[in-house]
Amino acid sequence: MSAEGAAGPLSEDAVLDGSLRLLQPRRGHRVGHDAILLAAASPARAGDHVVDLGAGVGAAGLALARRVTEARITLVDIDRDLAALATQNADINGLAERVRTLVLDVAAPARAYAKAGLAEQSAMRVLMNPPFNDMTRHQVSPDRGRRLAHAGPRATLTRWVTTAARLLRKRGTLTLIWRADGLADVLAALDRAFGAVAVLPVHPKPEEGAIRILVRATKASRAPLQLLPGLVLNDHSGRPTAEAEQVLRAGQALPLAVL
Repeated sequence: MSAEGAAGPLSEDAVLDGSLRLLQPRRGHRVGHDAILLAAASPARAGDHVVDLGAGVGAAGLALARRVTEARITLVDIDRDLAALATQNADINGLAERVRTLVLDVAAPARAYAKAGLAEQSAMRVLMNPPFNDMTRHQVSPDRGRRLAHAGPRATLTRWVTTAARLLRKRGTLTLIWRADGLADVLAALDRAFGAVAVLPVHPKPEEGAIRILVRATKASRAPLQLLPGLVLNDHSGRPTAEAEQVLRAGQALPLAVL
């Protein structure tokens, strides 16, 4: 299905084996595995308030809402057009009663969040997929939507983690996805406010290095780092592994979702 919106030509796409439908721009950043993996890694439970920072069209937050009944989700994005699509997507999927959308810069000060109705220490879970390409070191896309989703200043990660720490209650959890070669940057950003860091590497094929890391951290915890067995997306022939299919199609949770 195709349509036209403020963000330009749109497509309506099915994820999670058709259980979640998403309107998204045909050009620019498109929903992929990262959003579904991020949702599967969050330890959210029924009744939790979850904030999805940089939510785009809402894929990760809505996938989480689909898996965790009665969780309340706040989607935050700086792009007004994408936020409008996220609101539509919540409605299309019958999740509007539990999902709200805010147009905010993730790095905005606390007073901006408070004015929008998102107070400090109001969330039990935060999830985020920050732009992970350093604009000074990587070639960036000329497309604005793709550029905002994938590239940012080097300080972006620290700013987003700071916002997450401010929104979370004590012992609340942050879940994020990042480049595998940026693990040191993630650990440095988390060090001040988080502990009990669990890292799950994501490998494209057996015996190939990880391309992504999924990370869960707990606010104000002093528990040690935990490195989990990796998730392999495809077998040697390029076909999805059974484990990946359970997550990406059936919506099964990842080990990070267990506390």
